[in-house]
Order: sequence, then structure tokens, then C-alpha cells
Amino acid sequence: MADGIELHALTCGWLEVSLGMFVAGEPGRIRVPVPSFLIRHPRGAVVFDTGLHVATQDDPAGRIGDLARIFRVQFTAGEELGARLAALGVDPAEVRWLITSHLHFDHVGGNAQLPNARWLLQRREWEAAGDADWRARNFCDPRDYDLGHDRVLADGEHDLFGDGSLVCLPTFGHTPGHQSLRVRGALRSTGRDVVLTADACYLRRTLADGVLPPIVHDADAMRASLARLRALRDAGARLVFGHEPEGWPPPL
Repeated sequence: MADGIELHALTCGWLEVSLGMFVAGEPGRIRVPVPSFLIRHPRGAVVFDTGLHVATQDDPAGRIGDLARIFRVQFTAGEELGARLAALGVDPAEVRWLITSHLHFDHVGGNAQLPNARWLLQRREWEAAGDADWRARNFCDPRDYDLGHDRVLADGEHDLFGDGSLVCLPTFGHTPGHQSLRVRGALRSTGRDVVLTADACYLRRTLADGVLPPIVHDADAMRASLARLRALRDAGARLVFGHEPEGWPPPL
């Protein structure tokens, strides 16, 4: 743990879905966590991704529409982001920064629970979301994320505090402006860096086998992103995959 930084993995619900949605051509089903992450930093609390919208606890179809036919939502009271933060003694209203990997429903659903955070995402992602057809194809709902937060748009790699402790890494491909997050020295046992891949790499086997999901924005860009993640792993970083159920929550 470097420079007083603490990383916490939060479970903000679960989704059950066809395995073939994550690994092209695979039969069967898989139950995966919906993660959010809290970073306690000397310069203020930071959250990476926010999980599902609280309305999906009681009425998934009413909130996410046709996606409720694809994803079986398992999300109960107390699993929403605000409650997870409160359990760790963090007031959601005092979270300083919200970093979003991308704008899919299971990564921005809790944005409203961080009303005072500055919001950091890639410019490419925000500009793509300005296209109504793209939003419809990707089931992106502005009610989840276009909430008036003070918005900071990154153009590629972005060092949040200018000291290398939290660095957004462009990992395009899953969506136009997907980003991952490197947290310096966050692995308590060894002091290794941790990279939160989000959906640049759904599962451990995605990296091992190189089999992409059947639906991606740009397959070549996603393969390049996987290569970058593989290089970070080989250089000593611990990767936390986007929706890996085995060993969840990861020891950090």
C-alpha cells in the first residue's frame, strides 16, 4: 500500500447472463459480479465505476428495458453504491472524484449517489454518447450519467493527481472511449500496482485465450488493449478483471 492509498472492491449486485455474451461461441450461463471500487487517497476519496441503478433492485425491466431479458439482475437493498460506501465509513456526498470506465448501464448506474464528485471519463466516450443511434445500440441511458456533474474529459492517458498514483489508461475497443485505471502500490501484500481493467477484459480467460465477446465496438482496438494489459501484468501489475466471478472479491 503506497503513500496511504487504500483500494476496496465493492459488490454492487450480480448479473446472470449467457456465457456466450462474454466469450464468443461458449455455451452455458455465468453469474458475474457488478463491481465498483473505492480508492482512499490522501487527496480525497475516488470511486471507479458505480454499478447498477438502485431502481433495478425492484424493477429491472422498468429501468433497463429489454436488457432485463438478457441480464438477470440480482441486486438487493444494501448492495447499492451509497450503502457500500457508508459501510466503509465514507459519506457519498464527500467523494471527490468519480472515474468512469465507460457508459454501459452496469458501470454508471450509481452515479447519482455521488452528487458532489467531479466526473472523469474519456472524451471519445462522451462524444460517442452524443449520438442517439449509438446510445440506443449500446443501451446507454443518459438518466444514469448526464446528471450535471462537473465533467473532466480525458484525451488518452490521464494522471489524475499528477503524481502517478492514479492513472487512467486508454483501453479502447469495448466502447469508443473505454478506460482502465492503474492504482500505484495498492496491493497490500506486496505493494504491487493494481490495474482495474473494467470491460477491456471481462474475465481471466479473456486475457489467457484472447477470445473476444461477440459484440464490441472495435475488435482490433480491443485486442490492442488486451495486449497492453498483458504487458502490464507481465511487468508485475495485478490485474482485476471486469466481471471475473472466480475469487471475487479479489484480495487487495
